[in-house]
Amino acid sequence: MKPETIISSEQVFNGAIFNVETRHVQLANGQMVRRDVLVNNGAVVVIALTADNQIRLLRQFRAGVDKWVYELPAGGLKPDEDPDVAAPRELLEETGDRAATWRKLHGFYSAPGILSEFLHFYLATDLTPGPSELEFDEHIEVLTLPWSEVISMVKRGEIEDAKTIAGLLVAGLHVGLITT
Repeated sequence: MKPETIISSEQVFNGAIFNVETRHVQLANGQMVRRDVLVNNGAVVVIALTADNQIRLLRQFRAGVDKWVYELPAGGLKPDEDPDVAAPRELLEETGDRAATWRKLHGFYSAPGILSEFLHFYLATDLTPGPSELEFDEHIEVLTLPWSEVISMVKRGEIEDAKTIAGLLVAGLHVGLITT
């Protein structure tokens, strides 16, 4: 049994990337509370791994934090878009890579207390490089770094993006670069 029941929901903001809903919910004890929730379509995150265990990493300017951030290739889903279709598109757009082998690894909610976003993680291997197809407002530098260097960047605090840190962990466990 869920501890909350949505009684009503109203969209109070409609944006290009997310909407904001105000939900009135009833708790199990009968008390009414308000929840403000960011709603979006989710996203895909791609861990592109070369045959010699190097990772495609992006150095991308992010307006939300007003600085350059190291990230894995990723992108938002269009309404009702299949993540299996979106992952190759995002890898191609941001890095120029095509992958012959795809493996869906895992997924997670980025901030489930306030955000509906679900991130789908994919491992892309057998890469064929090509030119990227960046959107007009993207500022991205593509890096290819050894696994050990990327992990050192995490340890040094240079990689601050949660989806990137989680994606590296999940991929490392799946391909044996991290053992338990």
